[in-house]
Amino acid sequence: MTRTDDLELLRQRHADLVARDLRLDLTRGKPSPDQLRLSEHLDGILAGDYHGADGTDLRNYGGTTAGIRELGSWLMDVPSADVHAGNNASLELMWHVVALHHLFGVDGPESAWQHRDAPKVLCPVPGYDRHFSVTERMGVEMVRVPMGPDGPDMDVVEEMVRRDQDVVAMWCVPKYSNPTGVVYSDEVVDRIARLGTIAGPHFRVLWDNAYAVHDLTDTPEALASVRAACSRHDTLDSVVQFASTSKITFAGSGVAFVGASEANLAALRHHLSLVTIGPDKINQQRHVTFLPDRPTLVDHMAQHATILRPRFELVAEALESELDPDGAHGTWTTPAGGYFVSFWSQPGLASEIVSLAAEAGVALTPAGAAFPYREDPEDSHIRLAPSFPSIDDLTLAMEVFTTCVRLATARAEAR
Repeated sequence: MTRTDDLELLRQRHADLVARDLRLDLTRGKPSPDQLRLSEHLDGILAGDYHGADGTDLRNYGGTTAGIRELGSWLMDVPSADVHAGNNASLELMWHVVALHHLFGVDGPESAWQHRDAPKVLCPVPGYDRHFSVTERMGVEMVRVPMGPDGPDMDVVEEMVRRDQDVVAMWCVPKYSNPTGVVYSDEVVDRIARLGTIAGPHFRVLWDNAYAVHDLTDTPEALASVRAACSRHDTLDSVVQFASTSKITFAGSGVAFVGASEANLAALRHHLSLVTIGPDKINQQRHVTFLPDRPTLVDHMAQHATILRPRFELVAEALESELDPDGAHGTWTTPAGGYFVSFWSQPGLASEIVSLAAEAGVALTPAGAAFPYREDPEDSHIRLAPSFPSIDDLTLAMEVFTTCVRLATARAEAR
């Protein structure tokens, strides 16, 4: 059906869905139980041997887990010597990197961002809500940057960085960007690597490559190496990379990584030494044993794709079959990887759609969540997370969602 939808029929259809008393959740990109089962061999994989390949007793203080930095190297495309391996949450490492730069400085207290007149962080939108939460909590101003089909609008970014030396950082999710699924083009990656040549001191690109190996197809779009581009432009200090196994193995028991220059890692490790004696080396060793080489990692992620692909196909089919193909109800993405689908309603309707879905028992990420300060100027963006529900539950959730989109659109046309 199209813009000629009968408003009363849609109201009745929505009421019928409400009466079904559903309890479905599309709020976050969590791996499904089927995906988590792919990594169950982690449990007991060490068979009582708690020593690393170099003889380190992993149960005790000190030392590192031999081989864990290689896994981070594969995910971030940086030399293993420039990798720091932590506990399960890359978000925790992002918090510490931002805290280090903003509160303490990487070259002494005088270099801290907080001593700038008005420090600002560039935030491509729509973007990852937790990046924005970290920045807001630190009290650093967030500035929206529009996203295009190949990444952030670099004309806007370069102008902001060049004009305002108080721009201290920019968030990036370069592959299958959360929540649009965009893969940054080679040109965008190169221009981001050049920002260090025009930015103020201690500017950092916070490069969260959370979906580096999370492809849905056998022929994924390649992401250019930002590390190689920084080497060409002599800007290695300007980019700090993050990755984790959170959506590779167990979401709550993975390993997180930072990839950075020697100077950045030295400052970060000193900072972390005041916070923790060391990470969970036993869990790191479990991952070294479970994912010993690149081919094993590639095969493991292919199994993830087999589980995820039907869910994304279901979402695409529901949107294409139930909503106007000419965009009267909105537009959406069809990503080739990652964990999200972005939907743009007609302006001013996203909050209403989310509310209607909640009435019918489907929880969606709040409208505006993908924008700094939770403010979407157009009130049109909605993030869909199809990974966790079963196929049957996802089918029901998409029936609710498309009905709510059509109902909100029809209501707006009737006003």
